Amino acid sequence: MDTNQILSFIRNIFNEPTSFIPLHAPKFIGNERQYVLDTIDSTFVSSVGAYVSKFEEMMKDITGAKFAIATVNGTTALHLALVLAGVEHGDEVITQPLTFVATANAIVHAGGIPVFLDVDRDTMGLSPKALSAFLEEFATVNEDGKCINRSTGRRIACCVPMHTFGFPARIDELVAICDQYSIPLVEDAAESLGSYYKGRHTGTFGSLGTFSFNGNKTVTCGGGGAVITDDETIAARAKHISTTAKIPHAWEFMHDEIGYNYRMPNLNAALACAQLEQLDVFIKNKKELADLYHKFFEQSSILSVKPIENANANYWLNTIVFQDHELQQAFLRESNDRKVMTRPIWKLMSSLPMFATCQTDKLEHAKWLEERVINLPSSVRINN
Repeated sequence: MDTNQILSFIRNIFNEPTSFIPLHAPKFIGNERQYVLDTIDSTFVSSVGAYVSKFEEMMKDITGAKFAIATVNGTTALHLALVLAGVEHGDEVITQPLTFVATANAIVHAGGIPVFLDVDRDTMGLSPKALSAFLEEFATVNEDGKCINRSTGRRIACCVPMHTFGFPARIDELVAICDQYSIPLVEDAAESLGSYYKGRHTGTFGSLGTFSFNGNKTVTCGGGGAVITDDETIAARAKHISTTAKIPHAWEFMHDEIGYNYRMPNLNAALACAQLEQLDVFIKNKKELADLYHKFFEQSSILSVKPIENANANYWLNTIVFQDHELQQAFLRESNDRKVMTRPIWKLMSSLPMFATCQTDKLEHAKWLEERVINLPSSVRINN
């Protein structure tokens, strides 16, 4: 199968014979305009407004979490979750090197130091085997119940797996391993709204989960995020510190701790609510697209990634794996030259200059995937 065949197929399924095909474009085909205009008419366009509360209720209903807290974007959601999980300056946070840079950035924002461990090839998410091997070699739980990295002397304060491109990681195994070492787990579910593992929505396995509603996500509000949890105390503190830690009062300005101005504006929440109303339709359409890709590639040497057993992916991005790096790079050049937007998986976080000194394992699977993975156009194919 050559590049011409693949690009012709993509142009055919998107019914775009010559025009530019984006990687993932938003679709505004429901109540978006009505809700946004309603917000403008109300004059409540900032972080106080009915749509913010409605958005949080909808996120609880969709994920099954007991509490949801709206934030201004996915990075702030993850930063907030790490603070709530107890990460402090100088603590270590285990995560995967194969992720968007926001994951590692949020760890540093919280004062943490990332530790990058290998992923599974089939999920592209943090590997339970790699996590278990690392903790067996380096970790010990002291008398205070804190997990300490023997090689650095620092506390391992949290673990942050990410559900890559909406494909669920083996999250139950990761949680079980972390529990053995008294390590809180925060799920980076930024890309996996509408994805399930063993009947549970991603983001609900750890003590907290976070989501993104950036412009390229399955559901978008331009910029937005959410933290979910089942812990009432954590949820209350999340709401408090995300709104500058202001003590409620009719007119006084009193703040009782360092807070963050992380609340989602009502204007964005209005757009998010209209988009969430269409989540099931969007995901059904995206799974139909994924089926077309799977069928097209099934007789080729190119692997079309599918979720593991007991997992249902939202197929935020459709992912293929080439046989080697040379083929990956050749396809990226040709497809983008011909106005079909494709993208590689991210550069490993451990290879970026600001994270070059962070502890890692051998990262064998992560390096293998970095050299082979490509994302194909994955927009919802419904006319505006």
